[in-house]
Amino acid sequence: MTTVRLTFRMAADSSRKGTLYFQIIHRNTVKTLSTRCRIFADEWDEPNSRIFIMSPVSARRTATLLGIRNRIRHEMHRLNGIINKYDCSGLPYNTADIIHCYRNSQPAVNHSLFAFMHRHIRMLSAQGRLRTADTYRQTLSSITTFRNGADISLSMLTVPFVESYESWLRSRRLCRNTTSFYMRILRSVYNKAAAEGIVPKGNPFATVYTGVDKTSRRAVSLADISRIKALNLAAHTPLAFARDMFLFSFYMRGMSFVDMAFLRKKDLSNNYVVYSRKKTGQQLTVRWERPMQAIVDAYGPSSTQYLLPVIVREDGTERSQYLNAMLRVNRNLKKIGVMAGIPIPLTMYVARHSWATAAKEKDISIGIISQAMGHDSENTTQIYLASIKTGKIDDANRDILNGI
Repeated sequence: MTTVRLTFRMAADSSRKGTLYFQIIHRNTVKTLSTRCRIFADEWDEPNSRIFIMSPVSARRTATLLGIRNRIRHEMHRLNGIINKYDCSGLPYNTADIIHCYRNSQPAVNHSLFAFMHRHIRMLSAQGRLRTADTYRQTLSSITTFRNGADISLSMLTVPFVESYESWLRSRRLCRNTTSFYMRILRSVYNKAAAEGIVPKGNPFATVYTGVDKTSRRAVSLADISRIKALNLAAHTPLAFARDMFLFSFYMRGMSFVDMAFLRKKDLSNNYVVYSRKKTGQQLTVRWERPMQAIVDAYGPSSTQYLLPVIVREDGTERSQYLNAMLRVNRNLKKIGVMAGIPIPLTMYVARHSWATAAKEKDISIGIISQAMGHDSENTTQIYLASIKTGKIDDANRDILNGI
């Protein structure tokens, strides 16, 4: 009888990753076979010969461990299939024969790019990383269109493929930042596959653009904000709602639409709003001002836990409600921009940049703006978090609101 078990060999330096091995036992002969998968010592469950999946370090490490476990299961299945074939043949064999067959045979399953991305989309969604899951979903949709629905193996993510995909994206007249977005997500997919040992470590993205270009002007002046505010729009219409959401974002120091949508009633207490940004987890505190209350009062109390009427049902469709509302609001903001004579297309993103620009023109320091918005560099924001008092930001915001 032949058995296969997973073992772990610790690195000489306990702070470094050790290697997972298969131990193949046949007729009192034991041989080991490296899996090329590496984990830390505290991620190994010795009594049960398995990986601890839930990493206390980060959700990203947990996802990596899940990938390694799936890889191990697949390779274990391959080994057991080889052993079963030898057993059924009735011919004598030894551990060296098993290893030779394993190393010289093609994997039974070709690692599909589409299946791999679908798996990580599910994992990201389960971890609550919905924004990242959405970026993976968008990229998968783009690649599916590029390939006319034909899947490929992860091993085909080579320089020629990546360059061909980028050329196709550019042929669709997408700007460089958009093509770079898809390239960065695909690069992340490749790196995850490399971490699982599916593809070799490397950089097939070295010849394509993965940077971020400086964008054109996306801010409007305080005079523009005042014209938007002064528009005579019928109450409770889609245009009025879009205008109010734009103004609320500006009043709240350029608050992103997703944070507005999920802002809860209990986040407002003692004349302050305290919330955590969905994008970064950074906690922000904003002093509540009269213009903010006026918008909330205009729509009355909602039947949900949320302060604004963006999510109106708590039935598991909250994220899709927010996404659909954002599309409608941005569509109507473009109409409002034309009505107010705004020189650039109006979107919720413009409100965020406009507050930053107004703050800078009021001679508010870059440090205060950085803390207030998490603007430009998240690393810079974290540096300022520990040293800048939030009261200065609130005074700056009041000064801006008094100017419209």
